[in-house]
Amino acid sequence: VQLQASGGGLVQAGGSLRLSCVASGRTFSVYTMGWFRQAPGKEREFVSSIFWRGDNTYYADSVKGRFTISRDNAKNTVYLQMSSLKPEDTAVYYCAQAIRGVTSAQGMSASSTPRFWGQGTLVTVSS
Repeated sequence: VQLQASGGGLVQAGGSLRLSCVASGRTFSVYTMGWFRQAPGKEREFVSSIFWRGDNTYYADSVKGRFTISRDNAKNTVYLQMSSLKPEDTAVYYCAQAIRGVTSAQGMSASSTPRFWGQGTLVTVSS
């Protein structure tokens, strides 16, 4: 499995960015996808996830109401629309794919859920 993330960059606080992640290597449409991030000096943390059908999403409290995850199974792509960005959103953002089926989008956030990882894309939010 290969996961190619893009869309990061430098943005001012209050601005928006859209991240994309294209997956290849196996059938995209049957696996739950997620976004995680790692800020300098901190551990990687969960951001958001979307169930394979696209009808169930889950968000970390820190981004709820500001970020929106979506997927286009025809394009093997998952997106993360980020709005009202804050300096504390600065991090390397990683997309991930559940290695096996999970029962809900929330299941992707569990530390015990095995995932494939893509390379990260850096998001920098200036104050």
